[in-house]
Amino acid sequence: MPSNNPDLILECSGNTLAPQLVYREGTTAGHGGKGDKQMLLIGKLHPLVLHFPIGLVLAAAAAELAAILTGRESWRAVSVANARAGGALAVVTAIAGWALTSAPFVEPSRLLEWHRWIGVAGATAALAAAVVSTRLRAPSRHWLVLYQAGLFGAAALIAVAGHLGAKMVWGADFLRP
Repeated sequence: MPSNNPDLILECSGNTLAPQLVYREGTTAGHGGKGDKQMLLIGKLHPLVLHFPIGLVLAAAAAELAAILTGRESWRAVSVANARAGGALAVVTAIAGWALTSAPFVEPSRLLEWHRWIGVAGATAALAAAVVSTRLRAPSRHWLVLYQAGLFGAAALIAVAGHLGAKMVWGADFLRP
């Protein structure tokens, strides 16, 4: 049921995708039901949590690259710790992002779809790398190759998804003078 209280919402207007915060009368979620409000609450966590998996997965990939180049197992330990935390938070971020797309102030677009699916693929790869990392103590090199492929793939996908998300929020010309 619609609310009579104004809500602070995010709105994109004109030719830019740069957001503006506006007050608007209406519901706080899609159809105003309890489930919609819960999904919107989960969705609002997306901007809060999205930076953690980006940083953790990229740090894990950098540490794994250092382990490859130096042969030092201490770098692998750093990589694994970051990959596990990053994999878990990537899943949380993907779920929150998916919920956010059901918000009334989010307009569907091709860019949003690319961001969504690349983000899901990155979260899946990060989670897979985290799971495979539990097998790295096995004598087989097979698990290490799988871990590295999953981790480097996740890092690339998450970096692209992050770039597309930033493009939606800040616009394509954000870094230009």
